[in-house]
Amino acid sequence: MKEKISDKTINRLTLYHCILNDFIASKTDTITSSQIANLLKIDDSQVRKDISLLENSGKSRVGYHVSDLKKAIEKTLGFEHPKNAFIVGAGNLGLALAKYDNFLNYGLNVMALFDNDPLKVGVTINKKEVYHISKLPELAKEMGVQMVLLTVPRSAAQQIANFLVDSNIKYIWNFSPSVLDVPEGVEVWNENLMGNFLHFSYKISN
Repeated sequence: MKEKISDKTINRLTLYHCILNDFIASKTDTITSSQIANLLKIDDSQVRKDISLLENSGKSRVGYHVSDLKKAIEKTLGFEHPKNAFIVGAGNLGLALAKYDNFLNYGLNVMALFDNDPLKVGVTINKKEVYHISKLPELAKEMGVQMVLLTVPRSAAQQIANFLVDSNIKYIWNFSPSVLDVPEGVEVWNENLMGNFLHFSYKISN
């Protein structure tokens, strides 16, 4: 990697990856930075700058080779090294995420789900078993899992986050509508679903 890539650049690169998948599906071999920029309504120079950060991105006179650029994004962002993860919270959102098979294409391997509802424990969702939350520390150590997708209600989020920290979980992808307080050394990525909706709502209203 030539230099540390910012969160905003990573977000754009994942969108480029989606576009490249569409080009591959349509059997299109090359793509230009202008085509990507037009689809995302951003500046062409920004696309070229982002691509310059990739490992082995390549470029021909007619543009970038689609499959090579896709592989360069995957290599740079670490898709080729799958990360094992758990889902904590087997409610509607947790179950939907467990059923989302495309995660593995991006290097995320969901191993199991956890909940404290006895009616959910023992159920299998998309070949992933739901365990009681008390089993998480043992299974995290056994499976080498340091990442959790947290999908519990707001009222339980901080308590569960504390439990995850004590269980040596280092990365929390937080889908709960709560801002978590975690110690240094634990990283939280907040997936603000309602914030995104309100952003759209504001634009529609103005």
